[in-house]
Amino acid sequence: MTKDTQRLVVCMLDGFGMDYFGAQPLPTLQRMAAQGFFRQVNAVMPSVTNANNVSICCGAYPEDHGITGNSYFNERTGEADYMESATFLLEPTIIQRAATRGIASALLTSKKKTINLLGGGATIAVAAEEPPPEFTARYGAPADIYSREINYWLWEVAADLLATRPDLGLLYVHTTDYPMHAWAPEEPESREHLTTLDTLLGKALAAAPDAAFLVTADHGMNYKTRCWDLEKACAERGMPLRFALSAEKDRYVRHHRTFGGAAWVWLRTPDDAERAAKVLRGLDGVEQVLSRGEAAKRFRLLPERIGELVVLGDKDTVFGEMPDACEELDARYRSHGSLHELAVPLIAYNHGTLLPPQETITTNLDLTRALYRE
Repeated sequence: MTKDTQRLVVCMLDGFGMDYFGAQPLPTLQRMAAQGFFRQVNAVMPSVTNANNVSICCGAYPEDHGITGNSYFNERTGEADYMESATFLLEPTIIQRAATRGIASALLTSKKKTINLLGGGATIAVAAEEPPPEFTARYGAPADIYSREINYWLWEVAADLLATRPDLGLLYVHTTDYPMHAWAPEEPESREHLTTLDTLLGKALAAAPDAAFLVTADHGMNYKTRCWDLEKACAERGMPLRFALSAEKDRYVRHHRTFGGAAWVWLRTPDDAERAAKVLRGLDGVEQVLSRGEAAKRFRLLPERIGELVVLGDKDTVFGEMPDACEELDARYRSHGSLHELAVPLIAYNHGTLLPPQETITTNLDLTRALYRE
């Protein structure tokens, strides 16, 4: 069996940081880790879904594929929008690379935004948030996007396709991290969610004993205590900005209220850079302020799709748009985006020679870096 003929299942478990992996017995995942390849690796920065999901699905860094966050700001037009269209992609996905080899694939996701971003070239593309009628007829209606049960529906579909569609050479399965936003690893709801996912993953393994299973996550999750609206905070300190944007901002506001631990800042004039950076560094919870060039080099980002300044929060701090300059967050608020949500598991099971050299595996995207390459 060669790299191009073995069935592959790529499991992108959204929000599945190392603390979730280690919080309780997960027999299927732990067996896969013990019998296959396992390593703790880093997500890419910013530690938000789109930047990492695309990195995993392309096996490349944002400097190459172009997706630097969940949202972007067009400096020329002065308009901000969600970064969820395939028109932003500068690198083919593994789904597209498989298609050029005549390999049929399925993209299964909880979030409909993933279809727009990564669905190109897929034989089947299904979002549990808005499934096609033929899928609800076969599998029933999924739960709401703001639930843990929607992930169960998704993996039931994955297991069934593995059992009934041997023509599909690649499945890419992307869950939602709403349960991780809602519950810490040790909480009963979280334990039930992960136990059920692990059981369903076992069902998928049984349905496709020939397949390689490649498992990783896009980021972890932490409690946060404060949020800054950087535009308002800087204006109050006599340093008006052109625009500030949370890299986490997307459509799923109940997950995180659009707040995240990394933000892009654009200036009214380049002459404001030094003073703006000083004001930003003076805000409680701001861990680092980097120039565009520094951030692009350090995190391998596409410079024209990030801010002129990049602001990173500490473990307790996020950024976003609010009525006031600063808000003390609810005690149950959880989010990501900073350097403190990078640690994620990487597992390859029944994978043969699919991985790059083991000594080069340091990030989640290394799981797929070698797939369907010339």
